Amino acid sequence: MTISRKTLATLALIFSGLTAATACAQLEVPRTAPLVGRDTTAVSESTTVTKAVASKKVEGPLTLRADLSSRMLVVMQGDTKIKTYSVAVGSEKYPTPEGSYTIRKIVWNPSWHPPPDAAWAKGKTAKGPGDPGNPMKVVKIFFHEPDYYIHGTDAVGSLGEAASHGCLRMDPDEVADLAKLIMEHGGQPREENWFWRIIHSRREEKTVYLDNPISLTVSD
Repeated sequence: MTISRKTLATLALIFSGLTAATACAQLEVPRTAPLVGRDTTAVSESTTVTKAVASKKVEGPLTLRADLSSRMLVVMQGDTKIKTYSVAVGSEKYPTPEGSYTIRKIVWNPSWHPPPDAAWAKGKTAKGPGDPGNPMKVVKIFFHEPDYYIHGTDAVGSLGEAASHGCLRMDPDEVADLAKLIMEHGGQPREENWFWRIIHSRREEKTVYLDNPISLTVSD
């Protein structure tokens, strides 16, 4: 059987196209390549909770629950969990006291004074609002005055551990968000520009008293 030159040329073009397509398919980078080595199924609980809350209307009073065993702080509105935070709790020597408490006072840009009778504070000096060495960071949320409160910390590596002197430590950004939420539900809401001034004028200490106190339960 004789095959014409035109037919041979056509077959050659088809073969060439198939070869190129195969090569491209072999060299194509998977769309998931940037995620190689990461657990794409691991979504934080707080992210999941936020998405779930966004999809439905949430009603009821705001309450907080600190679990000393899991080292988690859970924010509830009514029967709905709306936020969760990893916290550092009191060490074995300085445990966080269990019980039911009421949050009535928040101090933004707090100063810090070493407890006079605490051995761990010996040699430490007082730090003013906004001082880089101030261990309270941006805000203190009192739940058992005068000694116990929720506050920010530079030692974010301690979150999830029993590492504090009895208070509940949080990431500085997260504790600021929590304080804003508590103020909103505690009858002392503020505009965003108020918080902007507080965050950017770190030398000014500002105390807020809630009209509607928020409950916190601490349990093991």
